[in-house]
Formats: sequence, C-alpha cells, structure tokens
Amino acid sequence: MRAAAAFPLTPTLTVAKPSPMSTGTLTIDLDAILANWRALDAMSAGETAAVVKSDAYGLGTARVARSLAHAGARSFFVAVAEEGAALRATLGPSPAIYVFSGHMPGDADMIGDTGLIPMLNSLDQMIRHAEALPGHPFGIQLDTGMNRLGMEPGEWAAVRDVALGQSPALLISHLACADLPDHPMNRQQLHAFHEMTDGLDVPRCLANTGGVLMGPDYHFDMCRPGIGVYGGRPFADARPVVTLDLPVIQCRDLDPGETVGYANAFTAHRPTRIATVAAGYGDGILRALGPQSSLLAEDGTACPIAGRISMDLIGVDVTDLDHDPKSLQLLGTEQGVDDLADNAGTIGYEILTSLGARYLRRYIGG
Repeated sequence: MRAAAAFPLTPTLTVAKPSPMSTGTLTIDLDAILANWRALDAMSAGETAAVVKSDAYGLGTARVARSLAHAGARSFFVAVAEEGAALRATLGPSPAIYVFSGHMPGDADMIGDTGLIPMLNSLDQMIRHAEALPGHPFGIQLDTGMNRLGMEPGEWAAVRDVALGQSPALLISHLACADLPDHPMNRQQLHAFHEMTDGLDVPRCLANTGGVLMGPDYHFDMCRPGIGVYGGRPFADARPVVTLDLPVIQCRDLDPGETVGYANAFTAHRPTRIATVAAGYGDGILRALGPQSSLLAEDGTACPIAGRISMDLIGVDVTDLDHDPKSLQLLGTEQGVDDLADNAGTIGYEILTSLGARYLRRYIGG
C-alpha cells in the first residue's frame, strides 16, 4: 500500500476538473412521457387515464401530471388521498382523480374538499363513504383473483344492488400477471371481471400497461397505464424517460493488489484508475447493483463499478478511458431502468421510485 500523498497533490492522486454539478443531475424527458402515453392511448378505443402515484413513479407529479393533462389526459389515479389532494392543487377542478386505497378513516374532508373519487374496496369503506359524504362520487374496486384490494365476488354480490343504486362512477380490477401475456391468470381474471360486471351500466377499467398491450379484450371503457408511460417494461417500444449523470469528485491510481471501498470488495489486478462519483444508496442507487453494473462515459465506454456502493459515493474503474471524466452516466438511452433492475434482481418500478431527493432535477420538453 502506498503512503498517502502529501500536498501539493502528486500525479497519482488528482481532483477532477471543477464540474457545474455538485450532485447528480436527473434529467426527465417530458416529451418522452407524452409520447409513451399517446402511443398507449392510440392502442385503446376508450379513454386512457394516467397513473401518477408515488410522485409519478418518482419523477415529480406536478410537472408530469400537468404535461399529461395538457396532452389530453382527463383522468388520473393515485394511491392515497393525500396524493390526490396535492394533485388537485396542481391540476385544478377539471380532471377526475381516483384513489386506489378508497375511503380511509379520516379522509372524508380531504376527499370532499378536493373532489377525489375513492375506489371503495370493501363494505366497510362503502358504509364509511355513504355516511360521511352522501352523494359524493365514488368507484368500486373488485378483486378478480389478485387478493390485494377490492371486493371479492361474494361480497360484491351482497352489496351490488345497493352500490349501483348510488351510481358509482367506475368499476375496476387489477391484473396480477399482465407483464406475462401468456400467463393463464390473465384470462382467468378477465373472465371473473366479466362475470362480476357484465350487464351493469357503469364504466369499467381493467387494463394497466400490460393490459393495454394484451389487446382490446382487456380495454373496456378506460385503460390506466402506469410504468409504460415512464419508459418501463412491459412496454418494449417505450421511449426512455430518465437520464442520470453523476459528477466525478476525485480520481486516483491503484497498484495491483490494492483494494477499493468497504470490505475490500474490489481488488485491482492491473494498474487501475478509479473515479469516485457523488452518489450512493442514499440517492436510491441500490447496493445490489454494484457487482453487475457499469457507468458510461461520454463516448459510450462502460466503466464498471469497483467495490461496494456506499451511502454517498461509488468507485468506478475508468482505466480504459484516455482521460479523467467530469461525470459518468448511470441511466440513459444505452442503459435504462430495466437494465439496472435486471442487475439488481428487481424491477424498473423500484429503480424509478427510489431515485433520491439530492439530485438536481432537470425537466426538458413537455
């Protein structure tokens, strides 16, 4: 192991040239989001809503939803009433905002004051809504086999006539295996949805992104794509939406046998140049990405992660570059959210929704 260099810096320990970035820059392409939504909308004969829960999958509900509304989206889905109230403040009174979690205790004022439409999931929620907000719009979520949210067939049969007497705005269910179009669960759930809703004079919605792609049998009156709008699977033709560039703080040389990071997880087997970038799992870059992932230089050269991803820093092997980079790219057109998800053994949804608050967020288009 070499001794630490004394000031002034020697050639073996250099600081990268000053960069305009002090943290990573997350660029969100609103035009790509709109192109993806329009492409999915073109596949559906009915209305196409947009799912913007979890801060629009981590990309910023306010900017994303405003762009989608300007492009023609008239209905939006969120997870909880608090998300819906914030969205109403952004979009104004016109769009319909549906709440997947339904009417939870304490939500009545928020639902009533901001004009949200809770998707009632149980008899208890139905009673709560009727007592707290008589005459206020609502929808019904039905469980067709996912066993997550919604009324099961027996419960729905018991309350259906009462519910229909109050004129629900929408009937929905959720597909468990839509990202696997040949999975028998899809047809099973489609059949169950027909059995529970056919002949009822209420708009219906079953299709998420995967459901849109499976064709018109799943479309009904409304589709509600989510992940496909943001550039993820199973929408293979989606335009990439996010780019993440990470600034290099420092570069150093290693002799063969020297190590990098916690637990000596990387050992240099040749004279090696290491760049340390300003990001880590505190910014949503999952530790599990490390052994399989690379960052990309401007010319497209893949620079492997060296050692463990730590909270704020990542070591990157830049030996094969002919210069010290000012920044390296983790996400972009050549390496998308699903590529990183594969490396980490997870899904693109988690990559997107984990993106941290420290990034400089830059929106283009829209």
